[in-house]
Amino acid sequence: MSDVAVADPWALVVGQGEAVARLRAAAVDPVHAYLLLGPPGVGATAAATAFAAEVLAHATGVDGDRARRLVMEGIHPDLIRIEPEGQTLRVVDADAATRAAMRSPMEADRKVIVIPSVDAIEMATIGKLLKIVEEPPPSTTFVLLATEVIPDIITIASRCVTVPFGPLPPNVVIGALLADGADSARAELAAAASGGDLERARLLVTDDALAGRAATWAASLGRLDGTGATVWTIVEELRAGMDAAAGPLEAMQAAELAGLDARAEEMGERVIGRSEIIARHKRELRRSRTDELRFGLATLSRQLRDEAIAGNPRAFARIDRVQEAADSLIRNPNEPLLLQSLFADLGA
Repeated sequence: MSDVAVADPWALVVGQGEAVARLRAAAVDPVHAYLLLGPPGVGATAAATAFAAEVLAHATGVDGDRARRLVMEGIHPDLIRIEPEGQTLRVVDADAATRAAMRSPMEADRKVIVIPSVDAIEMATIGKLLKIVEEPPPSTTFVLLATEVIPDIITIASRCVTVPFGPLPPNVVIGALLADGADSARAELAAAASGGDLERARLLVTDDALAGRAATWAASLGRLDGTGATVWTIVEELRAGMDAAAGPLEAMQAAELAGLDARAEEMGERVIGRSEIIARHKRELRRSRTDELRFGLATLSRQLRDEAIAGNPRAFARIDRVQEAADSLIRNPNEPLLLQSLFADLGA
């Protein structure tokens, strides 16, 4: 974590001026619950942490800078993150949030409980989470995150102050990467591969193999010859590339844990929520895998659009088939079967 980030937690939130202004003002005298709404990587997660830092700094009073530092280093005892082990928010997670809410703050006059991906909630969990979110103890503020308000969470959302986070356009992502010192060509490629997700773009811009993976996806269409053996070979090569793509993220996660442990030992602080951080890392790896798939499918679509413009009549049906595969990712399909079926159809 840089000194700038610790001094100003909001510096990590890019291109979301209106949302930041609302949360800055709210942190002085927060209400019981907020819902930060927006797609992954647009700043909502960073804003949740920055908001918690400001809330706890104001609640602590005389030692606000220490509270900010501990939050940004992930070791403040009054910031609780509920990190589901699976891909859905279960009853056990709502129970953990309830227990955390009922405990007294340890350092400040208030605690902040952050719950990600509330729109991935199981039906049996809705009532339990609603009960504690709408009537927490006065010392508790909830910060929920969701991509969208699906019907299942309408009631929960109605109990929160909603703060929307809009998608980041490519020029904002590129600008942020250039400000970080990235090469312009790499910044453009990373922005295109990130789908507007700045966190992912910052990871991808350090990935020396990104251009090679993009080229492998783009070249795969020309290799199809109607045989299952070729389809199998292509899919295995693409999946090997996705395996390798996780390397930078895994290295970043290992560094985060090592830094957390080192700072905790140096400061004599107890490591708070290490298991939750590990659970978050698992979620990040799953999401990274899906993002890599989306990037590959988007590369295929661009290649096919070029063919359509060049007058290839088959390209339109093949674009539809790629889009169908992309739409199916929300259902967590079996990855090799998805790709084998897709390339078999594209090569028919």
